[in-house]
Amino acid sequence: MSLAFPLALLLLPLPLLVHRFLTRRGARQAALGVPSGLFQTAEPAADRGDRSGRVLLILAWTALVVALAGPRVSATTDILPFSGREIILVLDLSGSMVKEDFALDGEPLSRLDAVKKVASAFVAARRGDRIGLVVFGERPYVAQPPTFDVASVARSIRTAQIGISGRATAIADGLGLAVKRLSTSDATTKIVVLLSDGVDTSGKVRASDVSRLATQQGIKVHTIALGPEDLESRPRARDAVDAASLRAMAEIGGGTSFRVRTMNDLEAMAATLDRLEPSPMRRPPLRYWRPLWIWPAAAALLLLLPIAVRRQA
Repeated sequence: MSLAFPLALLLLPLPLLVHRFLTRRGARQAALGVPSGLFQTAEPAADRGDRSGRVLLILAWTALVVALAGPRVSATTDILPFSGREIILVLDLSGSMVKEDFALDGEPLSRLDAVKKVASAFVAARRGDRIGLVVFGERPYVAQPPTFDVASVARSIRTAQIGISGRATAIADGLGLAVKRLSTSDATTKIVVLLSDGVDTSGKVRASDVSRLATQQGIKVHTIALGPEDLESRPRARDAVDAASLRAMAEIGGGTSFRVRTMNDLEAMAATLDRLEPSPMRRPPLRYWRPLWIWPAAAALLLLLPIAVRRQA
């Protein structure tokens, strides 16, 4: 505990000083000489609690001075300051995401389920950032507007289903919708994290052009190429990811491109991305002063109430 204004305690002896100097002067000015035998038969007035009243006044004054000194205690809060960063996760929900070419604890796992597990955990740890979610297949749409409620965004990721936006892969359209939302944001740092496992097959514009537009809007683009095969190594493979295009988008967008083939790669990607865009949760807890002046002030009020009631009587 500490005091915000400790010098206020110097006011404690003020009533004593007033009583000692002003009362004596007033008594000399108001003195009245009377015959010595006039009050010989008078009896002392009954004590009406003047002594207890003085004690209450002293205690009330002491409580008021303590309240004025501002007692306080140091405390910490779980509330995180606004990081000034806005992130939109762009998630591919095309038909190829159902392929079970990932594994977790020896069990086969679809690409979508692997992404859900890692992406939802990544988003849930971003408290202090404003997070949004755009999903795309043949068409893109905003599944979750940017919000500080990262738990709701993580829940939207876990409940995402293939087919709700078509089964084709419109990478450029998904990125374009995210850029459009971020272009009107007042955030100081704007980031898109694009995850896809395929090739842009139904976009109306080139994804690289959208990435260039994002750069002009001050938006950084990270891309994640998901899947064991890509067009560079297996150009005729079915459901191969266009890793080269995604890498070019990240280079144009000033971000980083990740190549993910296994569950370990996916988890390492999330850890690396978290280092590139550090979460406010890593900051030390916010400390503040919790004021306690209300308690001595309330005590002073309670001490003055009996005096006020007695004077009314």
